[in-house]
Amino acid sequence: MELLVIFMIFVSFVFLCYLFRNKNGIPTNWPIVGMLFALLVNLHQVHVWLTEVLEKSDMNFLFKGPWLANMKMFITLDPANVHHIMSKNFTNYPKGTKFNEMFDVFGDGIVNVDSDMWMFQRKMAHTFISHPKFHPFLQDTVWEKVEKGLIPVLDHVSKQGLVIDLQDLFNRFTLDTICTLVTGCDLGSLSIDWPHVPFSNALDDAMEVILYRHIVPMRVWKFFRWLGVGSENKCKKAWEILDEFVYKCIAKKREEEKQKSMKPQVGVDLLTLYMDESQPINVTNVTSASDKFLRDTILSFFLAGRDTITTALSWFFYLLSKNPRVESKIREELSTMETVHDYQKLIYVHGALCEALRLYPPVAFEQKASIESDILPSGHQVDPNMQIIFNMYAMGRMKAIWGEDCYEFKPERWISEGGSIRHEPSYKFLAFNAGPRTCLGKNMAFFQMKAVVATIVRNYTFQAVEGHHVVPDVSLILRMKHGFMVKVYRSP
Repeated sequence: MELLVIFMIFVSFVFLCYLFRNKNGIPTNWPIVGMLFALLVNLHQVHVWLTEVLEKSDMNFLFKGPWLANMKMFITLDPANVHHIMSKNFTNYPKGTKFNEMFDVFGDGIVNVDSDMWMFQRKMAHTFISHPKFHPFLQDTVWEKVEKGLIPVLDHVSKQGLVIDLQDLFNRFTLDTICTLVTGCDLGSLSIDWPHVPFSNALDDAMEVILYRHIVPMRVWKFFRWLGVGSENKCKKAWEILDEFVYKCIAKKREEEKQKSMKPQVGVDLLTLYMDESQPINVTNVTSASDKFLRDTILSFFLAGRDTITTALSWFFYLLSKNPRVESKIREELSTMETVHDYQKLIYVHGALCEALRLYPPVAFEQKASIESDILPSGHQVDPNMQIIFNMYAMGRMKAIWGEDCYEFKPERWISEGGSIRHEPSYKFLAFNAGPRTCLGKNMAFFQMKAVVATIVRNYTFQAVEGHHVVPDVSLILRMKHGFMVKVYRSP
């Protein structure tokens, strides 16, 4: 009975906070609880809510959580601030220990570390992604998955007149592709049988829990982690599934390396390249060939190569379904190509992909933590250990950055008068991060997306299921909450 009374008081307080919220759209900083209730009330539409708040607060907003909860966060979209934090004063704004704890499932992977470990990880990743043996392997893998995975499934679906979730389709395509590129092993999740893939579900569960950790005070979720209950128990189970799969891949690869012949390889996966390299890191006494290091590295590649491309492709085709003019121009560009493999000539497709990434960036939030006090170009004071948040979804919808037509899907904004791709500064277009942490796999991502777009638009048309509601999920990765249900038709 007491719990029911407490719950009713809580609900009533939330309702009153909502009724008497600040009329200018800026959350009220209530005694004790701070702005937490405004966040909870709008959690189901957090991206839209933050866009409105940041628009009304000139792209800079200080969120204050409950007292003693260490939830004071400065949210900024100001390009000058972004450039200062991500480039000019980069050393003062690492990921921070709080970020590392929240993303603990990814260990010491490149997405999760700072200083010497990050520099080492980035150097190795850059070396191997640009390795002459990896590039042909990348191209062969992507086109093989398109021709032997994507096309057969779409043909089957179109012939049977089935409705499919396009987001799930792309998730399976990117999962198989990144798994092959990283470990040399194809999971085979993209097939007409639509097999259950525990590893993929475990990645989703881990990301869901990480978002929860951003909302709940650290002391609370750490206590739940210690008890092993709720979402933290879900994270523990996901962690076990991820470890089991990745360590099996590593063991299998080590066995293959022992038995392989001396015949030279034309292309190799990233895990093979990492295993061939054994370098000590003086500060941490870690070697690049240790199982733990390889495990953390593999999971980082999965995070970067599965979720981001899946999300980008899903929103791209959603926007295409709403903009037949753009689809017609893409078809026109594709008709001038002799082969879909000639992806480098796809200027309009490139612009359309950039425009989709602007409106629906796969990674919705970027987080930093200050080391020392600082004054941002906007004049705002940054205190030591303050959390700095960039919301890329809101950034793509700021009129001050992109103009009055910022909500429109216009690939033309990315194309110069001369017909080439117009460069936009990374601190304005953060889809691939900025400064020293700029995404190393940018070109790899564009290649995969263009291969899929060229193949699909040239051979198929999609019809969105009437009445199906497509909205962003409440997640760090801007997935579609209910997917994107479509019917597939083979083009004549």
